Amino acid sequence: MPDQYYTRQPQSASRPEELELDWRGRWLCFTTDSGVFSKGELDQGTRILLEALPPLQGEVLDLGCGWGPVGVILAATNPGARLTMVDVNQRALQLAEANVRRNGLDCRVLESDGFGALAEERFDAVVTNPPIRTGKAVFYKLLADALEHLAPGGSLYLVIRKQQGAESCQRFLEETAKVERIARSGGFWVLRAYLERETEE
Repeated sequence: MPDQYYTRQPQSASRPEELELDWRGRWLCFTTDSGVFSKGELDQGTRILLEALPPLQGEVLDLGCGWGPVGVILAATNPGARLTMVDVNQRALQLAEANVRRNGLDCRVLESDGFGALAEERFDAVVTNPPIRTGKAVFYKLLADALEHLAPGGSLYLVIRKQQGAESCQRFLEETAKVERIARSGGFWVLRAYLERETEE
C-alpha cells in the first residue's frame, strides 16, 4: 500500500522527479518525490487556489506545504510576505527546503503536526490545500486551529473539491467565522474565512 502524504516518514522508495513551472512569467524549478502529495505536477486544486489568492503581505503560513509549490510561488510573487512552511512529512520538508534554496528565496520551513510547533504565533494569512484524507475530525480541527492562529484582520484560504465536502466545510467554518467563496473551477471551491473581532476600547 502506498504511503499517505501525511505520513511522517514515508517508506516508499525515493524516486525524485523534476518540475519546472512558468508562473506569471517567472520560471520556478522544483524537485518532487514519491511519498509526497502530487509528485511531478502542480495539482489542479493547488493551481486554482493560487490563482484565486489576492496579493499577500505580512506573516503568511503555508499549512501542509508538501514539496513547497504554494510557499515558493507565494514568496516569489509577494515581496511583502514572510513565508513559513510547515508539514508533518519529513521527506516533503527536505524537498521544500531544497526548493526554497533552489529558487533563491527566503522562507522558514518547519516540521509541525498542524500548529504543534507554532505555539502562540499568529499569521496574516494561512493558505492550505488541506489533507482531506486524514478524516473529517482531523481536517476540521486543523481548520479551527488555523482560525485561532489568525492575526487581527487575517484570513484563512483553502481549496476543497465540492464532491469531497465543500458545502459542509463552509457550514463548519461559518459556525465561528465569516466565509466567502472567492473562486469556483473544475469542481473545486476556494474559500476565504476570517474572524470579526471587536475593537478593544
